[in-house]
Amino acid sequence: MSEISLALWRDIMTHLRQQHTSLCRQWFEQLQPVDMNAGLLTIQTNNAVQQNYLQKRCVRQFTEAAQLATGALVTVEFVDGVAIPSTNKPNVAPNNQVNASNHHIASQPASISNGQKQIDWLEDQLVLSPDYSFDQFVTGPENELAYSAAVAVANHLGSTYNPLFIHGGVGLGKTHLLQAICQTVLSSNPGLPICYLSCGTFVNQFLDSIQLGQMNEFRRHYRQVHLLVIDDIHFLANRERTQEEFFHTFNELKQLNRQIVLSSDSPPSEIPKLAERLVSRFQSGMVATVAKPQFETRVAIVRAKARLRDLELPDDAVSYIATKIDTNARELEGALTTIQGHATIHQKSFDLTLTRQVLGDPTDQDQTRQVTLQQVIDAVTKSYNVRLSDLQSKRRHKSITLPRQVCMWLARRRTRFSLQEIGGYFGGRDHTTVMHAIQTVDQRVKDDTNFAKQVNKLDSLLSNNRSTDDPR
Repeated sequence: MSEISLALWRDIMTHLRQQHTSLCRQWFEQLQPVDMNAGLLTIQTNNAVQQNYLQKRCVRQFTEAAQLATGALVTVEFVDGVAIPSTNKPNVAPNNQVNASNHHIASQPASISNGQKQIDWLEDQLVLSPDYSFDQFVTGPENELAYSAAVAVANHLGSTYNPLFIHGGVGLGKTHLLQAICQTVLSSNPGLPICYLSCGTFVNQFLDSIQLGQMNEFRRHYRQVHLLVIDDIHFLANRERTQEEFFHTFNELKQLNRQIVLSSDSPPSEIPKLAERLVSRFQSGMVATVAKPQFETRVAIVRAKARLRDLELPDDAVSYIATKIDTNARELEGALTTIQGHATIHQKSFDLTLTRQVLGDPTDQDQTRQVTLQQVIDAVTKSYNVRLSDLQSKRRHKSITLPRQVCMWLARRRTRFSLQEIGGYFGGRDHTTVMHAIQTVDQRVKDDTNFAKQVNKLDSLLSNNRSTDDPR
């Protein structure tokens, strides 16, 4: 390390963790300050994806931290410690020509001779996030096919599932899988030209190319890549001229065995006013869906996001977040960011108490009259004097098994969760275990009067949407 002490570097990282909590990631610990010369702090990353992401998204925050730590007007730059080209500045061949020997894409000049605007093809590509790797993707029954297909495509470009079409709702992992494919390809094939962008960018570049008379450059740029990845392809709807151009681009890439990966919020056949020949081509490879995550998957997502941020969360807080937020991974991450921010600002522990304070307790919301799984758990754990961790454990002692079965019985009776989701919450048990628990409680209610009174009292409290410690 040159001209920057370990103490100074620790001060910089401490400021980032305190003032930019949501920005920090576990892999920041691997960053290395390599030099500080003439007011420029150079920080080395592990690969080009990290370097490009930090340079595009984090320079301001790192510069702020460096200036506060040094008391000087310092600027920051990130350098790639391993020579893997970024998708935003890839493969520049000499003299702006295509180099057939190493498959590099030609770079485009900053301007053309007549002074017309020149489209910046590279700058418009999307920035890859180091968070969106296959290692960080949480699989479950809702996305296993899409995940497996994405991994196969990344390892066998052009020969497996071409095209790959992934569809599903907002925040369910489509973009994550697309970026994971790109990162895997860049890691194993550093010299391979790829293109990753949104459909909106493709449409805008097409229209600009027509207006500026640069269609030859447009076609050359997109038809010589080895991997074309386009997010939100449904934006082709109602755009006949762009669909026509994309049809020919698609055909040429397919004939050359070049890989095409697309994402959409709808399957090909449900994209409005999409040409039949495009629908047919999109369906000619693998069409995989990603669906709303079930409870067990949501728990795994929260834990994965927490590890990425180097957070230690108690199991009950994780379970509460996964119960409260049942929509998608993006909202789960947003909840985690919000709670982490409160914990940092108010210097509190990230625990169940804080989680409930931040996300709110459904029992306190007049508009939410439906019984929640957390209410069921609160009622049973208090009545039987057990902990949630016991109910989720593999223990089969009667003192744990019975309240666990009562929880399952009440959850099925009073919440909207499926047998599979209830079983997943209580230690990853399958739906047959939940069915057995329900049958066991039903039978005991018939045979044991005292037990029936106890269970019915809990059920009555829940049906009235009242807490078990309600004094009334």
